[in-house]
Amino acid sequence: MDGKSKTIRGSVSLVLLAFVLGILAWAGFGLALEKTNTEAFCISCHEMRDYAYAEYLGTHHQSNRSGVRATCADCHVPQQWWHKLQCKIKATGELYHKLLGTIDTRDKYEARRLHMAQKVWQEMLANDSRECRNCHDAASMNLALQSESAQIEHEEGLADGMTCIECHKGIAHALPDMSQASAE
Repeated sequence: MDGKSKTIRGSVSLVLLAFVLGILAWAGFGLALEKTNTEAFCISCHEMRDYAYAEYLGTHHQSNRSGVRATCADCHVPQQWWHKLQCKIKATGELYHKLLGTIDTRDKYEARRLHMAQKVWQEMLANDSRECRNCHDAASMNLALQSESAQIEHEEGLADGMTCIECHKGIAHALPDMSQASAE
C-alpha cells in the first residue's frame, strides 16, 4: 500500500470515528436532557422534595378524577427542544444556589418563596403560559361543564388575551406572602 492510500484510509477512518463519536455525544446529551426532566431527578435534592414537591402532593396536578398527572417538568420545562435547552441552561444557576445553600432550610426557602414565584410568574407571562397550554387548550375547553363563575372568568380572560398564570397562581404550590410584594 502506498502512502497516498494510507492517508486516504486514515482520513476516512478519522471521519467515520468523528461521526460515530458525534452520534454518541448527541445521544448522550439527549439522554441527559430527558433524565433531568424526571420527577425523581427533580426531587433528588431535599429542597425540592421537602418543600416544593410536598406542596404539590394532593393538588389537582398530582391527583384528580381524570387521572391526568402533571410532573415537575410538565409545568417547569418546555417541550420544544430549543426552549427546553434554554431552560436547562438557565437552570444551571440553581446548581450555584445549591452549592451556596440559598434555600437549604425551611426558613431560607420561605424567605425566597416570593422571589422564586415571581421569577416563574414572569417567565410564564412572557411565554403566554406555554407549559400550561401543553395540557390545557383553550379551544378545547368546554365552558358549559365549568362552574358559572369559571365560565365568566374564562370567557373574559380569553377575550382580553390573558394568560393562565394571571389567575391561576398557587395552583400547585403555596402562594408566597404577597404583602412582601406590595412593600417592594
